[in-house]
Amino acid sequence: MSPLAATLVRYLFGLPFALVYLAILWSLNDAVAPAPDATFALKILVAGILQIVATILMTRLFMTRNFAVGSVFIRCEILMTAVIGAIFFADPVPPLGCLAIVMSACGLVIVSIAKTGTPGNLWNNAAALGLGAGLAFSLTSLLIRSASLSLGVEPMLAAATTLVSMVGLQTVICVGRVWLRDAGEFVTILRRWRLSLFVGVTSIVGSAAWFTAFTLERAAYVKTLGQIELLITVLISILFFKELPNRKEFAGMTILVVGALLLLLAS
Repeated sequence: MSPLAATLVRYLFGLPFALVYLAILWSLNDAVAPAPDATFALKILVAGILQIVATILMTRLFMTRNFAVGSVFIRCEILMTAVIGAIFFADPVPPLGCLAIVMSACGLVIVSIAKTGTPGNLWNNAAALGLGAGLAFSLTSLLIRSASLSLGVEPMLAAATTLVSMVGLQTVICVGRVWLRDAGEFVTILRRWRLSLFVGVTSIVGSAAWFTAFTLERAAYVKTLGQIELLITVLISILFFKELPNRKEFAGMTILVVGALLLLLAS
C-alpha cells in the first residue's frame, strides 16, 4: 500500500467501532447531547488534516534509511506540545511539569540513539520528516483538547464526540484522495481486510483513550505519560523475544520513568 492508503485503513476500519462507542456513551448518559459549533468544526478540520499529514510523514520515515535520526526528532514532540500549548493555547506547564517533560524527552532520545546507533549527520531528509511529523502530531493533540473542552459536556462523551467527528472527516478526505490518485488501492485494502480490521480496531481503542486523556489533562502531560508505551514495548521484547536492553537503553528508560513520576507529582 501507499502511505496514503495505509493511513486510510486506520480510519476506514476504525470508524464503525467509534460510532458504536459513541452510541453506547450516549445511551449511558442522561446529559444533553453536545452541540458542536463552527469553531469546533474548524478545529476538528485542521486537527484531522494535520494528523493525516503526520501519519503520512511517519510512514515515509519508516521507509528511509535514516530512521534513527528521524525518530530522535519525533521524540521532541512532547517538548513542542508544552511550548506551543503555553504560548498559543493558554495551557502553561508549571516548573516541575517542565522538568518532567524535559527529562522524559531526554530519556526517549537516549533510548532511540542506543537502539539504532549514534546518528552522524543530524540534519537530513529523515530529520525533516521526523520534525514535521512531531510538530503535526503536537498541534493535533492541542486542537483535539481545545475542541473537546468547547463542547461543555461530560469528558468521555465530549472525547467520543470529538473522536467520531474527526475520524469521520478523515475517512472522507482519505477516501477521496485515494480514489483520485489510484482507485485500485481499494482492492488491495479489501484483500488485506483482516490486518486492516486489526489496525482499525486497535487504532480506535488507542485514540479513544488519547482523546479522553486530552479532555481531562494538559496535552503535554498526556503526551509525556503516554511515552510509557516504550517501557511496555521493552517488556514485551524481554518476555517474548528474549531481547535484553543494553546499558544506554536502560539508562534512558530510567530517566523516562523518573520523568513520568515527576509528572504525576506535578499534576
